[in-house]
Amino acid sequence: MSQLHLPGARAATLAVLVASCEGVEAKLKLSSGYTYARYSTATSPSGKPLQLYTAGTPNGHKVSIFLEELKEMYGLSYDVHPIDISTGTQKEPWFLALNPNGRIPALVDPNRGSQGFKVFESAAILLYLAQHYDTQRKFAFDPQTRPEDWSEMLQWIFFTHGGIGPMQGQANHFVRFAPEDIPYAKKRYLDETKRLYGVLNMRLSGRDWLAGLERGAYSIADMNAFPWVSGHGFCGIETLDEWPHVKAWIERTAERPAVQAGTQVP
Repeated sequence: MSQLHLPGARAATLAVLVASCEGVEAKLKLSSGYTYARYSTATSPSGKPLQLYTAGTPNGHKVSIFLEELKEMYGLSYDVHPIDISTGTQKEPWFLALNPNGRIPALVDPNRGSQGFKVFESAAILLYLAQHYDTQRKFAFDPQTRPEDWSEMLQWIFFTHGGIGPMQGQANHFVRFAPEDIPYAKKRYLDETKRLYGVLNMRLSGRDWLAGLERGAYSIADMNAFPWVSGHGFCGIETLDEWPHVKAWIERTAERPAVQAGTQVP
């Protein structure tokens, strides 16, 4: 956006509104400097609600938590379409058109493209929402101005997406759903889940959040991991006392109203 200088107007407030494909950006020139208020298409009066297809699982909850955070921060609206994964709804042709992998969650953004833009994979949905709707960078770091923090955030997102989620998910399966008792499988996946909790515990020593300078800043890296770790009891890990920094992080995250609301979806 271009900068306008007016002689003798140092004490005046200058507002310039610019329309863009990302929404509307309001830039206010104040005597103390510049402040920005950015509005995405989903929070503008003409914006259409995002469409979330989900179920009450850790992967589903990480997205609904972020949507609730965006709703609280920006007024973003979204509609929820519950998917009954126990009956195989996610394998039906209409759902496979949203996510060819046949897994929840899936997101459709009606504000982008003539048919809406489809996003699948929970971590990819978090990054998409951060890119297009967290316009003030409240929940993700700016890759241009804070590249190291952005990279750290990605590393911890991928740590969860490639480690905690798959390992704890397998532990859940063999502890809760396997048609036969396989002690080796249960021990393998529980032990690996506990090891990964240990990695989190080391990271959170002296920190409040997974990514960011000093004690860190709450971000989508935390939202990505929280629903899995907070559900530790489902796979037979009764307490987090062995990992006190993780336990404190879980308690800290669970206090957020948007987290409480997001974990009740659908």
